[in-house]
Amino acid sequence: MRVVIQRVSKAKVTVERVVVGEIGKGYLVFVGFKFGDTVEEVKRLTGKIVNLRLMADEKEDINLDLKTVGGEILVVPQFTLYAETSGRRPYFGAAEKPERAKELFNLFITELKNSGLKVEAGKFGGRMSVELTNDGPVTLILES
Repeated sequence: MRVVIQRVSKAKVTVERVVVGEIGKGYLVFVGFKFGDTVEEVKRLTGKIVNLRLMADEKEDINLDLKTVGGEILVVPQFTLYAETSGRRPYFGAAEKPERAKELFNLFITELKNSGLKVEAGKFGGRMSVELTNDGPVTLILES
């Protein structure tokens, strides 16, 4: 599993001109699943995301977690995070099959919601438009 986290002051995702997810300050999380990812890995990584201290404190130091600042999470499925680009055309052979990836994506959302944070999500398999205002900018990549 590969996750790209961007600290944002706001973000939203639209599908067919309808906003399906929108947050204020928090994390925009792009998540992709590779063949063989497990439930245990999803639980471990979502726990890490919830507890990451990426939010600014009163001195503007990266020091606080989402719960402390009342932050939110917007999750966007992104199989292209597993693109292999040795040639000119991306190859997605390492990405998990859509049916299993959807199961893991739904679990990913459930685990984040179980933390008590507000969690919104894009549409799995949908063509989405993502808008964000990056805060910092702060961007991290996590892998299982």
